[in-house]
Amino acid sequence: MPKITLPDRSERHYDAATNGAEIAASIGKSLARDAVAVRVDGALWDLTREIDHDAQIEILTRDSDEGLELLRHDAAHVLAEAVKELWPDTQVTIGPAIENGFYYDFARDEAFTESDLETIEARMKEIVDRDEAIEREVWERDKAAEFFRSIGEEYKAEIIESIPSDEDLTLYRQGEFIDLCRGPHLPSTAALGKAFKLTRVSGAYWRGDSDKEMLQRIYGTAWSNDKQLRKYLHMLEEAEKRDHRRLGRVMDLFHFQEEAPGAVFWHPKGWAVFQSLIGYMRQKQNEAGYREINTPEIMAKALWEKSGHNAAFGDNMFTSETVDGRVYAVKPMNCPGHVQVFKQGITSYRDLPVRLAEFGKCHRYEPSGALHGMMRVRAFTQDDAHIFCTPEQITDES
Repeated sequence: MPKITLPDRSERHYDAATNGAEIAASIGKSLARDAVAVRVDGALWDLTREIDHDAQIEILTRDSDEGLELLRHDAAHVLAEAVKELWPDTQVTIGPAIENGFYYDFARDEAFTESDLETIEARMKEIVDRDEAIEREVWERDKAAEFFRSIGEEYKAEIIESIPSDEDLTLYRQGEFIDLCRGPHLPSTAALGKAFKLTRVSGAYWRGDSDKEMLQRIYGTAWSNDKQLRKYLHMLEEAEKRDHRRLGRVMDLFHFQEEAPGAVFWHPKGWAVFQSLIGYMRQKQNEAGYREINTPEIMAKALWEKSGHNAAFGDNMFTSETVDGRVYAVKPMNCPGHVQVFKQGITSYRDLPVRLAEFGKCHRYEPSGALHGMMRVRAFTQDDAHIFCTPEQITDES
């Protein structure tokens, strides 16, 4: 006979085991309609999971932050189910809720297209209409790994191997689709509603490791009702109008293209603006006592090894070996070059402080999936400066 304590400290007694859905229904119809999960003694549970002991509980609704996160997580599962129905040979990997939405990573040889997103979204709405029950199952670890391998889901089997052995291994079944997940989830696919939209596709490395396979990530957004969805999509439309990549093309300032990923093609008007900014910064640096220099963009890799930069940033440096066997690196920063200039000119501590500045062209390798217009690039001009001074001068120079 469980005693259930509600957030207002009131108590309800039940003759037999109960669950969050029954408790919500006993409190009121509106709460039962909006409930998506239940917090039991601090842990989030499915509404249909049996509560057979005394517990403190809280009903979560779809409009709460945690409730909305759960809706988005369920949307990811419905997305995966839709993709598996449309392209059965696709492998599913992970699909979490994120800020304003969700994503799911898929292993598939053929790239998803914009028209595919429309097809997938339509199938997701069909799955919602089916009102498939979402059921939690606890599996034995080896059996679960064997099951996923038997249906060609190698990524899921790999995830199982990384889960601590003292944790319950839970799978969730909805219709013919079954996925590895800690939960909690909605009682059925119909509870998700249709306030969701698939937004884009990008690449993503398996477990974020650039040495592993490249997967396809489908992003979407999900909300508790259509009004919230429309408001968010309108905000995205307004942001698109102000996107610097679009404005660069429309105003004939600059553009990007696949032949030089992460690098800007400056047009005459854009380059004039860029040079005006440099002119302003140059003036400010001159007034502050900095002397402008310029150092090579390509230097021997040995110099970067000596400075320690190769050990710290080697994976993000562009390198090349010449026909005479020497290895060079395109500079990712200006520091070592400035040190070389300083070493050539200093003769006495009385010459300190020495202030050096440079508008240095730098290159850093960034994963293609991380590139974003001018916000995340591979080629950029770094407005850089270094001060060489005695310990006694640090306070005055800071």
